[in-house]
Order: sequence, then C-alpha cells, then structure tokens
Amino acid sequence: MQEEITLQREVDAIQIPSGDTITLPAGTPVYITQRLGGTFTVATSAGLARISSTDADAMGIDLEAEKHKREEAEHLKDAPVEDQVWAQLKSVYDPEIPVDIVNLGLVYDCTVADEEGKTVVGIKMTLTAPGCGMGPVIAADAQSKIMTIEGVDDAKVELVWDPAWNQDMISEEGKMKLGMI
Repeated sequence: MQEEITLQREVDAIQIPSGDTITLPAGTPVYITQRLGGTFTVATSAGLARISSTDADAMGIDLEAEKHKREEAEHLKDAPVEDQVWAQLKSVYDPEIPVDIVNLGLVYDCTVADEEGKTVVGIKMTLTAPGCGMGPVIAADAQSKIMTIEGVDDAKVELVWDPAWNQDMISEEGKMKLGMI
C-alpha cells in the first residue's frame, strides 16, 4: 500500500496528462505512484502530477539513489558519446509508464555529429499517443539529460510520428517490466 506524504513546502509540478505547470501548496497530501528518471509521479486530490527530484526534500526524501547515478555516469565518462547518450535516455520516463523511453521503443534515431567544431546530438523520438500533453516535457527531459554529457554542445530532440508507435516496439526488458511476458 502506498504511504501518504504531506508536502513540507510549496512545489511547482507538471499536471498529467495536460503538461500544465501547477503549484502544490505546503500541506498537500500526495502518494508517490512512480519514482523513475529523476522525477516523481504523485497522485493528489486533483489528479496526477510530476514533481522534479530537485523538490524531493519537500516530500522528505533523501536522494541517495542520485549519488549512485552520478557514480554510474562517472563510469561512462570515457565511453563514446553515443553510448553516454543512450545511457542518459534510459533515465527518461513517461510519468504514466514505469519503463524508460528507450525500452518503450520511443527513440527512433540517435546521431552524434560534428557541426562546425561542435558536438551536436540529434534524437528522433515519438510518444505512445500523438495527443499526449506530456510530449514536450518528456522531450525537454531527454534534451536536458543529454546536455549533462561532457563535450556535448547541443542536443536537438524532435518528436516524430512516422512510423506510428505500437507495443511491438517495446524491448524484451520493457515487456518484462510491464508484465507482458
């Protein structure tokens, strides 16, 4: 059973599925429904919302897992940029689905190019549904995580709809997490 948490201070959040920014006041009771990719999906009396890990303290959460993630990133530091990009993309989640965007099959293309002496990463990705209000938020999350890679000067994340996503695109790992196999 999920434990009710009372917000210790006001936090900005993103309403799911609209993608609108909202403010949750101090004292608001929330239930964490998902804690993946450095964000928290919480259920409130007004519906689902996404809270950034930077506001984890408002929920009384110590982010020891973030320390582990930084150590893992340090381990990948000498890997090729493309490998680092894929690792970062595996830390991006649709807040309604507990599988990262890579294993969901949402990332169609990843390129690393030298454009006038600058390293530019290009990502083509889709969503599980074209009308998803969280699309720009998920794309921005992917872009910001790619930009943390040392040596990357720019990251361009493009939402595409061709080919249309379907469940066959989910990796075996993703299907296992979703209980599909």
